[in-house]
Amino acid sequence: MSFAFYSPAPRRADEAHRQSIVDASRVFEHADDPELQRLVDEAATACNAPVAAVSIVDNDRQWFIVRHGVDARETPRAVSFCAHTQLGDHVFTVPNATADARFSGNPLVTGPLSIRFYAGAPLIARDGTGIGALCVIDSQPRLSLTTDQERKLTELADAVMSRITEFSHASGSSRA
Repeated sequence: MSFAFYSPAPRRADEAHRQSIVDASRVFEHADDPELQRLVDEAATACNAPVAAVSIVDNDRQWFIVRHGVDARETPRAVSFCAHTQLGDHVFTVPNATADARFSGNPLVTGPLSIRFYAGAPLIARDGTGIGALCVIDSQPRLSLTTDQERKLTELADAVMSRITEFSHASGSSRA
């Protein structure tokens, strides 16, 4: 796979620790959870976006645990917008992916999904480690989300992370 026309997100220095939090979360056992689905649907509505998802970034892939408006369940981590999002602690926005050198040649932009606009709120574990994102996507460029939409996306991401923490507590782990 060539990375000449897009930039994969860098890996964290504590990547092994981050992956252990993902593993301990047991979120993969709860794919298509109705409460997570409700939160994703609410994000799509609040942000007026045709596509929304809870994305968990693991060693090699990003997994769409729940989705709205898209059938894909995973993509390679190298092309993941959410891998960029989970590195920060605020909403990460790409107003027009075709005009952004980090993403313009990305197959999620040039291929059938045709991502133009992306906004993601990081899913942050209790220790401050990002494990994924609650994202909204559009095939049309946008300047940004409104302040209210950005606030709502962040609140919903916090609710998603609370739900994921419930999964790990139910299994006896408390790392998420």
